[in-house]
Amino acid sequence: MSLPADAPAPGRDYPGTYREFVEMFADEAACAGYLERLRWPTGFVCPACQTTATPWRQSRGRLVCTACRHQGSATAGTILDKTRTSLTTWFEAAWHVTTAKNGLSAKTLERTLGTRYRVAWTMLQRFRVAMVRSERERLTGGVEVDETLVGGVEHGAKRGRGATKSVVVIAVEVLEPKGFGRLRMRHVPDASGASLVPFVCDAVAPGATVHTDGWRGYNDLPKHGYTRRKTVLSSSDDAAHVSMPGVHRVASLLKRWLLGTHQGSVTPDHLQSYLEEFTFRFNRRTSRSRGLVFRRLLEQAVVTGPVTEADVTHGYDW
Repeated sequence: MSLPADAPAPGRDYPGTYREFVEMFADEAACAGYLERLRWPTGFVCPACQTTATPWRQSRGRLVCTACRHQGSATAGTILDKTRTSLTTWFEAAWHVTTAKNGLSAKTLERTLGTRYRVAWTMLQRFRVAMVRSERERLTGGVEVDETLVGGVEHGAKRGRGATKSVVVIAVEVLEPKGFGRLRMRHVPDASGASLVPFVCDAVAPGATVHTDGWRGYNDLPKHGYTRRKTVLSSSDDAAHVSMPGVHRVASLLKRWLLGTHQGSVTPDHLQSYLEEFTFRFNRRTSRSRGLVFRRLLEQAVVTGPVTEADVTHGYDW
């Protein structure tokens, strides 16, 4: 099947192979030019006065608006803002992050790039923020919702639903006649209705049919425009993974990914960042081109605001 005329093409709009990647992004100028095209696909627009005239070019990729003299660059005001790391290194990191089937840890990225661990860690944290589109659409149709527990056991902690580990609530679309669609996840403080219902409202469009277990935390969903399909597992003949296969498959994959790729070393402060990376990967699992996923990540990187050192150190305020 042929692609639309304006669809991104491998070898032209993104690298289809690692050889093409090396050829397309051989130096800083090539990387800066690519980011400019992604940020301003129809031509430069001054972020200060919205002038579309061709800017003056200065050293180190600086662009000067001919109307208001505002100085900026393709990276200013993005996750790459004020970075001291070369663009060629950022691009190489983005390539490895998006082409590695299960992602990679900061330690692996450190060895791959030959950089310091802190640099690799910071790059991954910034990319994870960029993996979230602020305008992403809510889930529709039939949606399974359930919680799972991740992380280590706190010795001496009280018992109960979500008492000893981090609570992650999962929502996944169910496709007909079979299969699963898009995913959303959130690290929540507990499994109360005060935590679960706002997540569903943010992640799922009103009018959807939300399939949950019998937990009372979901009782108020019909008040918010959802049809709740409830399966009380204690009285059902089907096991949980049979009655709600989507969320249980995602929960299993998530835990294996955290333990495998990241050796289970994710702290609660940073857990949401890892959930967003997992979601980004899951929602693009059927992509035929890792190079296109590389392009999509950089597209989101140039429209996502700066990430501060405090965000990297203490966790991004999602």
